[in-house]
Amino acid sequence: MRIWFMAARVRTLPAAVAPVLVGTALAVAETDHLRAGAFVAALLGAIFIQVGTNLSNDYSDARRGADTEDRLGPVRVTAGGLVPPRQVLIATYVSFGLAVLCGVYLVAVAGWVILLIGAASILAGVLYTGGPRPYGYEGLGELFVFLFFGVVAVTGSHYAQTEDLTWEAFALAVPVGLLASAILVVNNVRDLETDRRAGKRTLAVRLGRDRARGLYAAMVYGAFLTAPVPWILGSLSTWLFLPWALLPLAVSLVRTVRNHTDGPTLNAALARTGMLQLLFCTLLSAALLLS
Repeated sequence: MRIWFMAARVRTLPAAVAPVLVGTALAVAETDHLRAGAFVAALLGAIFIQVGTNLSNDYSDARRGADTEDRLGPVRVTAGGLVPPRQVLIATYVSFGLAVLCGVYLVAVAGWVILLIGAASILAGVLYTGGPRPYGYEGLGELFVFLFFGVVAVTGSHYAQTEDLTWEAFALAVPVGLLASAILVVNNVRDLETDRRAGKRTLAVRLGRDRARGLYAAMVYGAFLTAPVPWILGSLSTWLFLPWALLPLAVSLVRTVRNHTDGPTLNAALARTGMLQLLFCTLLSAALLLS
């Protein structure tokens, strides 16, 4: 079980949970009604897509030689020989299959738009490091994370509740997507040297360590700056400033990523960035329910 938890990369799962909380909270604030089944299905579907993506990446990175023994991050189960590649691939199929089952229920209650959202999300997860031209190897990982763990996940969760799209859902997806992308930036700053040697041209490799650290800071602080946008535009209340209570944690994380290059410290920063996103989105969701 410990090995499979390693393969699932549990530290990244807040990125799947957080946008569902925000999208659902906005829907409840707008309609004063919760589709409990749709919420659970969206939450489980997002988690299974994230796990499937992580397993697919583990398998594909090992095949491409990106996960070497000198990487600073946790051991990858395929490259480390802990699980046979075929078993990792089967687990990937199982995870995505469970996500599809959740999607079937969501399609039944919210319509065919959910089918497009789910199919695009799974395809994006597979093609991150899989396929003939993996976009994660071309510096596009952060962009796709912003789109699928921000815009798509928040608006999709909102749509599953309301069968409607509002500009507030898109606005609130921005801070969520920025923090999700920041998780990937920490990961890629940590793995910069090994990724470069493996020919994996992540955004951190393209920008260099210092500018990648600056990008991380911009994403983290940008989330705090964009969260109150609906209030600024006259839609929701000043409760949207509630996540600002987490600014001390954000400042501490930015300093850590800026001043350290060792694996254990950056691994901890990765986990804390995921926790920051989850806490941020929990407070943002509470703010929406209080608006």
